[in-house]
Amino acid sequence: MRFYITSDLRLLCCSIYQSLNYQKFSDSACLGISCFTMAFGAISNLTALGILAKSRVKFRRQSKTPFLLLAVALLVTDLGSHVIPGTFALYLHIGQTYKTQRTLPTGTFCRIFGASMVFFGLCPLLLGCAMAMERCVGITQPLFHSTMITIVHMRRVVLFLASIALVLAIPPFFGVGTYTAQFPGTWCFLPVNSPHSTADTSLALVFSFLGLTALTLSLLCNILSGLALLLARMRSYSVNTKSAAHSSRRASSASTSFLFCSLDVEMMVQLAAITVMSCVCWSPFLVSIGLFTVASIHKQDKFILLALRLASWNQILDPWVYILLRRAVLFRVRCTGSAHGQTETARRSFTGTRRPTVFRESVAL
Repeated sequence: MRFYITSDLRLLCCSIYQSLNYQKFSDSACLGISCFTMAFGAISNLTALGILAKSRVKFRRQSKTPFLLLAVALLVTDLGSHVIPGTFALYLHIGQTYKTQRTLPTGTFCRIFGASMVFFGLCPLLLGCAMAMERCVGITQPLFHSTMITIVHMRRVVLFLASIALVLAIPPFFGVGTYTAQFPGTWCFLPVNSPHSTADTSLALVFSFLGLTALTLSLLCNILSGLALLLARMRSYSVNTKSAAHSSRRASSASTSFLFCSLDVEMMVQLAAITVMSCVCWSPFLVSIGLFTVASIHKQDKFILLALRLASWNQILDPWVYILLRRAVLFRVRCTGSAHGQTETARRSFTGTRRPTVFRESVAL
């Protein structure tokens, strides 16, 4: 009997030891992932800001400064979302990894952390929507855009959108709504699963509504801009086809390559990539906040945490749009494909018009 009791105690101690070691390993892994994503996101945004700084003269010469201002504002808010909320989250991860007593964040710390999450989460969505609307007006109404939309107007738009995000983030500091610690105790946000008051429910729904509205407007504006560019390219192609008898094919292909590699196409490709990434990354989090707040669905902590981690990758992927989808990169890809296609066409036409002996002699030369 004593032997069985001793064995049971040993098994219990071993299981507790293994669970503690697993929890320690899990906390260490989460700490490492948090450090990596914070550093990688900050470096990516700084690199993209450097690329936009080099493009400042080009944008100013081609009257695209409003788009540049919005892009810089988007990258700055993405950088702030990695530095400020990332620092708070890293502090909580370190506390959970190296301290035996685990307490949930409360008080002023949780309010500042939650306000930064709301502000830096909503600003990129609103700025992305403003970029899509600015490009839609610039492509569909170029005369109105050149005369009415200036750099001063864009600065006011940036301040207005930042004010909207700030107004939504600060009410809990004045007793309207609360910020609470969320699972697993490493971040603070509005109570989603079980709102404590009508103010909590209203703030969560407004956050979800504004985010989804910004994504929808961005998608619609990018579709309209893409259709306008496609229609303009089709018209240009028809004009080039009609004038092919009076001009060389090389000039026609050069004009087509120039149209493809134009600044409007570059910005539209960037906006399309930003919109797709924002919809994929933010939609689960925004939709789940709205559904769980209205339907009062409980015990969805792990799903909310997974949706938040997916949304955080939007601020990491945004700068890589400006790093990879630049006009220089697009021009190289387009020109490489065009040169390869023209070489194949010339080789086939030369082979069909000349005899094989002459072809071999020309190759030998």
